[in-house]
Amino acid sequence: MNHPKHYLLYVTLPYAYSIMRPLQDAIRRRGDVAAWYIESSCENSLKDDEKQICTFDDVDVFNPVAVFAPGNYIPDFFPGIKVALFHGYAIQKRYEAIDDHFTIRGWFDIYCTQGPSSTPYFQQLSEQYRFFKVYETGWTKADTYFSPQMQQTTSNARPLILYAPTFTRNVCSAPHLIDVINEMAKTQPWDWIITFHPKLNDPEILEAYHRIADENDNVTFFDGPDKLQLIKQADVLLCDSSSFILEFMLLDKPVVTFRNSHPGPHLIDVQQPTEVATAIAEALTHPEALMENICAYTLHHEAHRDQRNSERVLEAVDDFQRNYQGRLPRKKISVIRKLKLRRQLGYPLWKRLNY
Repeated sequence: MNHPKHYLLYVTLPYAYSIMRPLQDAIRRRGDVAAWYIESSCENSLKDDEKQICTFDDVDVFNPVAVFAPGNYIPDFFPGIKVALFHGYAIQKRYEAIDDHFTIRGWFDIYCTQGPSSTPYFQQLSEQYRFFKVYETGWTKADTYFSPQMQQTTSNARPLILYAPTFTRNVCSAPHLIDVINEMAKTQPWDWIITFHPKLNDPEILEAYHRIADENDNVTFFDGPDKLQLIKQADVLLCDSSSFILEFMLLDKPVVTFRNSHPGPHLIDVQQPTEVATAIAEALTHPEALMENICAYTLHHEAHRDQRNSERVLEAVDDFQRNYQGRLPRKKISVIRKLKLRRQLGYPLWKRLNY
């Protein structure tokens, strides 16, 4: 009799829940067990039927086959194959050294890539470093986007604009668009939802946008971790430079950007706040050329649309376990980096440094 396999889902930020819940569903369909380990600094948004593991000792007892993380690191002292799922897409057009998406930090055994925009370069990195393997699986969160429920068209009484800026200081549009969004809320026949990345925590900016929501009945401020329903509801996204743009486009919806770092024909990009309203009005007409470019752009990043991405991730773990586990060179994580993570998480500093 085969015993159920155990898999651990590692959470450091709220966006991890929507990325890994499709994977949890795939694990359960196999008759196996998924559990969640949530860092103490992160909000606990688990549902009643979801299993949480709270201590390091309990992780050892659970003894997962694999640990999955959509962030940049994963505890090296946890048992199991370490799997990188990514928190978004590689949104730059070219592979650039500054693109954090392609930084190899030494924590992972497997990288589950999403499509042509990421797989070839990760394969090159795998040949260079040799201690990890690359599998093109598609992004687990995309299983939700291509579900019939998400793909079904939503009809709003008035156009609904979603504003979701990134948190990165040098590209964040939030400081520049306060006045123009307040003006559009008062003068344009549109409804608004404003939502920020959890790392965008400037109190002055937050206060300014909360004030806009308080003073305008057609503006709602959303402060939750799961933005899937916002994407489904909205007609147009207003953003700057974020992989969230691509997620919105997976539902064949147009995006207006403010000073995007890598503009292209899939976007309506503007340079001045005074141009935003005209750009949104254009986006609401769904120009044919724009929509064709959106389709080509999203296919380049997310090649898999059969709702089997999470299944392919588990198949990648199976293949790695059969053919590569224990046979690759050791991961190159410095002792200093390991010690810093142990200190951050409250794990004994010198325990399992050679794990």
